[in-house]
Amino acid sequence: MPQPAFPSTYYRWRPHPWHGLEPGIEPPIRMQAYIEITPFDQVKYETSKTTGYLRVDRPQRSSSQPPALYGFFPRTYCGDRVTKLSPNAQCGDGDPLDVCVISEQPINRGDVLVHTRVIGGLRCVDGDEADDKIIAILEGDNIWADVDCISDLPDVLVERLRHYFGTYKMIPGQPSQMEVHETYDQDKATEVILASMEDYAEEFGS
Repeated sequence: MPQPAFPSTYYRWRPHPWHGLEPGIEPPIRMQAYIEITPFDQVKYETSKTTGYLRVDRPQRSSSQPPALYGFFPRTYCGDRVTKLSPNAQCGDGDPLDVCVISEQPINRGDVLVHTRVIGGLRCVDGDEADDKIIAILEGDNIWADVDCISDLPDVLVERLRHYFGTYKMIPGQPSQMEVHETYDQDKATEVILASMEDYAEEFGS
């Protein structure tokens, strides 16, 4: 009896979102992002590095919620090269490169893939670890599609992103370990992305 012919893109098993997916169509500008949490989530979800499935990391401590979709780029890694681009960091955080994706339509679930266009980023340091947050636009978005750089965004939106990441790990009575040192443009963002892709290739192989 003949075996069924599966298309070449068919996955018999679910690929790991960090290691098993492509980083983008035209890196480092047009990137694919795996979304873990949305602006509607009051729980922080994080991808298990072992299984690739989303797990509950922690309930959000404060009422502040992420102003944009939040996830990471596949096959990126914050290692030595990313650290060298962050003057206040001593090492990388050992995670994939984070991304905030701005969308006009309310996408209210995680565990999805979106195609994005990179416009800038936030230089963040968590303790002494480089923890950059790339900012991107949902590709084909009806409102934001013409945005080319982070300065084209409303100031209040960038302010919300900076405030969220500066406070989302705060513990009452203790200073925040997360610092947002600067906002940077597309050129610096692509430099960070390329560094993270090279860090990934060195850490895990190409």
